[in-house]
Amino acid sequence: MTSPSTGKGLLLEKTKVSKRYPEARVIVLNDDFNTYEHVVKCLTKIIPGMNEEKAWKLARRIDTEGYAIVWCGPLEQAELYHQQLLSEGLTMAPIERT
Repeated sequence: MTSPSTGKGLLLEKTKVSKRYPEARVIVLNDDFNTYEHVVKCLTKIIPGMNEEKAWKLARRIDTEGYAIVWCGPLEQAELYHQQLLSEGLTMAPIERT
């Protein structure tokens, strides 16, 4: 005599693999034609949460150090801000993934 089947089989569970969304940095480079005022105007207009005080500090850093990271966050947003700053005439480094 055989034993009846219980109907229970091997159940495989799916494993979740979560990937971090790519992050990036937006970097403005120093040049010989954009003024502090123009850089400050562009940063406050385009970068969310940017105020004039912070924008002036970044403009001075761009001038003295040759560049400044003006925004860090999700790649998609970084691409947008990079393009907008570029279209305003700022000199931009390529987007840097983190």
